[in-house]
Amino acid sequence: MNVETTVADSSLLRQRAFVAFWLARTCSSFGFQMFSVAVSWQIYSLTNSALALGMIGLMQFLPSVLLALPAGHLADQFDRRRIVICAQLIEWGALLALVLLTLFSWTDKTALWGLVFVLAVAKALEGPAMTSMLPSLVPPAILARATAANAVGGEAAVIVGPTLGGFLYVAGPDVVYSVSAAFYLLSLVLIGRIRYTRPQQPRLPASLSTLFAGIHFIRARKDVLGVISLDLFAVLLGGATALLPIFAKDILHTGPWGLGMLRGAPSIGALLVGLWLSRNKLEKNVGMIMFGSVAGFGVATLIFALSSQLWLSLLALAALGGFDMVSMVIRGSLVQLDTPDDMRGRVNAVNAIFINTSNQLGEFESGVLAAFMGAVPAAVLGGVGTLVVVGVWMVLFPHLRRRQKLENEAAQE
Repeated sequence: MNVETTVADSSLLRQRAFVAFWLARTCSSFGFQMFSVAVSWQIYSLTNSALALGMIGLMQFLPSVLLALPAGHLADQFDRRRIVICAQLIEWGALLALVLLTLFSWTDKTALWGLVFVLAVAKALEGPAMTSMLPSLVPPAILARATAANAVGGEAAVIVGPTLGGFLYVAGPDVVYSVSAAFYLLSLVLIGRIRYTRPQQPRLPASLSTLFAGIHFIRARKDVLGVISLDLFAVLLGGATALLPIFAKDILHTGPWGLGMLRGAPSIGALLVGLWLSRNKLEKNVGMIMFGSVAGFGVATLIFALSSQLWLSLLALAALGGFDMVSMVIRGSLVQLDTPDDMRGRVNAVNAIFINTSNQLGEFESGVLAAFMGAVPAAVLGGVGTLVVVGVWMVLFPHLRRRQKLENEAAQE
């Protein structure tokens, strides 16, 4: 067997592994989105309580933050594929438990909250391991395209999953949970078929030093610090989508159908841009493209804030989602490529904390500002704040601004 044949076989295996990985992530995303709709509707039907609905968010948020660093440590010390399989088995078991509880009418809010918490714990453990697998499945040169393809699957799940779950709920929540479990089972089978290998690493005992190693690494790498902190502050300030019900009812004077269109517009924009990015490579000026995309996010937020026409608001939100997709693909690829494999789990865990926290706090910040100064001024302030952050970060991180390629270049300044 000659060298060319060996290289071709290796390339084919990696391609198959990535396809299986993409399908697995998409299936689990569909399952989770359908589950989320069903459990929310079921708990509200049982309680008619907004607080009970809020508890679902709390049950999901706490594990994602509290377990992120330990999960990152596990992802760097043990076989990541096995961690994902174990975590998804727990998620699958929680969904089966929901099916049985619903079939036998044993459901109450405490049991539902408990299973939501179990599923959230498993997802928290799965996240860093799953994210850290991707760079080992594709060559560095096409990691951005692979990241975009993964994001496309996720956006498709966000758009279609809740709708499918809502239609199936007519037949009963147990039907939704059963289909969700089937999606997770398919994901498990696909993950189990992936040939995933990584260099053997010496196992380090869990300690404060190893748990917080991801934070120390990010602080020492200026490009990684700039990328993660840019996302944190831009999302904190640009959370206008949290105010969509106010804009739909009081400013655009539309009903629930209009609100649904407004909620779906960012995902549609992100999906279309993600499809383009998955087929085209970002060759140069990635730093300025990233900053330009975050600035575009801010401008789109301003247009949405000042719009009084539904069509213009929809276009602004679609543009917002598209700009966010470009920024997310570049940011995610830079973090992965600038991080050595033995640190990816912990760095991705820290990144996940920032993403989860900024999303939640961004919605809270927008709500507080809207309560004090009105929805339009709050959204305008968010858009302006995003543009200010872009300008400041371009000054604070000049190497990131001048960065040409996604692949790691010269040593950080």
